Amino acid sequence: MTSPPPRGRTRIVPRALRQVVSMVTAESLGVPSGQVRVELGDDHGRLALTISTTIRVVALSRITRDPAVIARTGGTILARSAQSQVEILRRVGELTGTDVGRVTVRLTGIDVQQERRVQ
Repeated sequence: MTSPPPRGRTRIVPRALRQVVSMVTAESLGVPSGQVRVELGDDHGRLALTISTTIRVVALSRITRDPAVIARTGGTILARSAQSQVEILRRVGELTGTDVGRVTVRLTGIDVQQERRVQ
């Protein structure tokens, strides 16, 4: 005889949801999660995410010396931002089971990746 399913419900509180979105965004754009701000909203019954964050970029001096570094590091800032929107929508849905309807990414600054010196 199988036991009945447990009663009750599971709910993800907004604070936990913001933390998940922040971690997914940070991983996607290569920045610390502390630089990510998340607003939750409604998109016709689906979750709307508005994310304000910096984005990690390669130093301009390195791009000047080697323009191909843009392609090797994921593309232009706009291309990487657009890709992160898709990735955030997919990953947040996978991790939380939430139906995400819209992701807006606002880039508020850059985090310049300094070149490492070879020793």
